[in-house]
Formats: sequence, structure tokens, C-alpha cells
Amino acid sequence: MLFASKGHTVTDQTFVLPDVGEGLTEAEIVQWRVAPGDAVAVNDVIVEIETAKSLVELPSPYAGTVGELLASEGSTVEVGAPIITIGSTDAAAPAPAAPVSVPEPSDPGGAVLVGYGTGGAVSSRRRKPAERPVKASVGVVAKPPIRKLARDLGVDLSAVTPSGPAGEVTRDDVVKHAEQASVFRNIETPAWGAVREETIPVAAPAAPAPTASAPASDAREESIPVRGVRKATANAMTSSAYSAPHVSVWVDVDASRTMELVKRLKASPDFADVKISPLLIMARAVIWALRRTPMINAAWVDTEDGAQISVRHYVNLGIAAATPRGLLVPNIKDAQSMNTRELAKALEHLTLTAREGKTSPADQTGGTFTITNIGVFGVDAGTPIINPGEAGIIALGAIRQKPWVVDGEVRPRWVTTVSGSFDHRVVDGDGISRFIADVASVLEEPALLLD
Repeated sequence: MLFASKGHTVTDQTFVLPDVGEGLTEAEIVQWRVAPGDAVAVNDVIVEIETAKSLVELPSPYAGTVGELLASEGSTVEVGAPIITIGSTDAAAPAPAAPVSVPEPSDPGGAVLVGYGTGGAVSSRRRKPAERPVKASVGVVAKPPIRKLARDLGVDLSAVTPSGPAGEVTRDDVVKHAEQASVFRNIETPAWGAVREETIPVAAPAAPAPTASAPASDAREESIPVRGVRKATANAMTSSAYSAPHVSVWVDVDASRTMELVKRLKASPDFADVKISPLLIMARAVIWALRRTPMINAAWVDTEDGAQISVRHYVNLGIAAATPRGLLVPNIKDAQSMNTRELAKALEHLTLTAREGKTSPADQTGGTFTITNIGVFGVDAGTPIINPGEAGIIALGAIRQKPWVVDGEVRPRWVTTVSGSFDHRVVDGDGISRFIADVASVLEEPALLLD
């Protein structure tokens, strides 16, 4: 629309709903931040929309006066549909904003407009080689019988974490260390490969089972529209449950040393500004175990040429988060390259961003494996459904003090249950069991991470 106004030409420019960078097809208009007649500048937030992944604030690409709101709050609009008109004069209005550039998840540093793209993304950082102090066994506090036991079992006392009241190594410490060493002796942990992804041809999958129809409602029931995050979650979980043959396993774990490590990290000046929890040790354990059993970090992919298994030689670690908007699974990109402090900071940022409802779509795509921390709700174990595009999910249960047999004696220990579900098309039972055992071993003895 064109008309004259004090010597200037005024043009109504139409703003269409953009794809915010994740290939989404529709979004819900949550709240208009402007009304007809309001003056707006370029990059002023004009509307808040909800996609299947997150809440997004859309900025205006034009400067001028709001004309007409073409979509009402609560309505679902397809990408590319007009949502607002903005009138601008040719003498004052700048040229339309350049097309939005939304970076890929692996490139969080690209140029974006306000409200688009990867505002909350965690950039990957390469872990710098750490110089670890070498402790000589002569400096270790241990009684002569304990030293003899260590020699007989082939245990290096300098590698043992002491638990005695005076900081001395006890018999239990040596025996525990020897048991762990016997499990991992002559097993090397491979390095992450230079190739980030590869495919393996496989046979075509079986047809998915039919889904059940929804029950009818009556006057005593309330109908809640299924849209946004709930719709996306329902579709994803249904697809995963009926396409991937789930197999679930679990194991009880003595996590006492994990709790000791968490306590020491909380007291360390190096972690004074970072939130530390058992989830951090769980995340490190998962990354370590994925490197040893890479098929857990793979995914089943159906293509025109047949099915393939995509093996990822990197870890985009997803953390299932319960938020006011529903279940979100943002992920930490290239988590395998982070040291403990970097991973702790990334977890804290991810959690806070999710709780505030500011998780960007880019942070929720490209995940390779997921952790769900059901222990925060007091739950011991479960059989979680795999996040689509992944081959496994692991759950950390509540950590409680329980009676535990240690060296023939019943003692109070911090005990948890590690459970998980896995895509049996991608990984067999031996790989699943080895992965769960690896995670459990690290929670029992975090010193394994020092390899």
C-alpha cells in the first residue's frame, strides 16, 4: 500500500513468519509486543512465538509504524505466512534487514538477529593438556601391612584415594582399587577419531507397529490443545517407542567416592564460581564410556538407499530438563573436548537457560546421547525412552545412604542406581552391558577418569 504524507511516500511492508533456523514448519503466536499505531525501530522485539523447540522473540526487520496484526495470539501460523504489516516512509526507513543468518550447531559464533539462532549456545573448547602432579608412594600414608598388600596385588599406592580418618590408605582402599584395576587391565581407552562421523550400511528395518487411538472425552473432562513443546515431545516419543526396539538395563552402584569428589570440588577455589553436583561426574563418566563403546553414540538412519548406522566420533551431550514449558533436551556441543571445569560451566549454563525458557532451537538439535537425572525427584530407576536420532539414554537415580557390603562387612554407603534404554538395532547386549558397567565403575572410582 502506498500513500502520500507530507511529501514522503509511506509503504506498508509485510513481515512473514521466518524459519528460525531449524527447518520448522509452524509456530504459535504467544504474545504480541506491539499494537497498531506503535512506532518500531529495526530489531525491536515485536512478537513472541513458540516453536516445537523453544520460545523465540522475533525482532522487526523494518522501522516505521505498526499497521495490522495479521495473526491473533494463540493461533498457529505456518512459516512464510504474513503476520504483521509495518508502514515506513522512504525518507526515514532503512533498507530491509539482510536475511537472517542462523549458524549450524557446530558454529555458534555466526551472525544472528536479536531473537534468532544460538544466543544461549555453549561454544566448544579444546581441553588443554593438564600437568598432573606425580605422587611418589613414599609420600603416601599407609601402614606396613597395607603397603605389603598393595605390593602383592600390584597396586600403586600413589594412585589410590585414601579414605582413612587421618588421610591414610586403608585395606579397603587397596582392595577396591585392585578390583577396579582387574576389570580394566589391558584395556586401552581409544582417542576420539579425527573423522567426526561415518556410516555403516545395514538391513532395512521392520515396519513400525500401529499406534493406539485416543480415548473419547466427556463433559467431565478438560481438553487441552496439544501443540508447541508438548506436541513435539509426544510425536518424538511415539516415533521412538514404536520404531526403535528398546532394551533397558540397570545396576546398583556404590557412589561414595563420587560424593567425596563432589565435596572436594565444592571446596576447591578453582570451582568456587561453578555449581558442582553428582551430575557433573555422571557426565564425565558417560563421555569416557562412550569413547570406549562408540556404537552407543551412534544412530539408526533410514535413507533412500537403505538403512545405515551413523557413528559419531564426538559427543553432543543432551541433558533432559523439566521446564515450565515441558520436557526439553538441550545438548552441550563437543562435550568430549571439555575439561571438568568447562563441562561444569556448560551444565550450569544449560540448566539455567532451560529453566528461564530461553533455550534456543540450535541448542536442542544435533544431540548424540542423553542423560536424564531422575534422582532429583527422588526416583531410583526407570526405563526412559530414547531421544530420536540417538541410540541410548541413561538415567541417574537418587543417591541415598544404604547398607552395603564392603570387604565382608555391612557399612553405610552412598548408593545409586544407573539405568538406561538402548536401540537394539544399533548396539548388541554386550556393548550395552559394557557401557553401563563403565559408567558404574567411574561413579565407584572417579580416579578412572585420570587416564
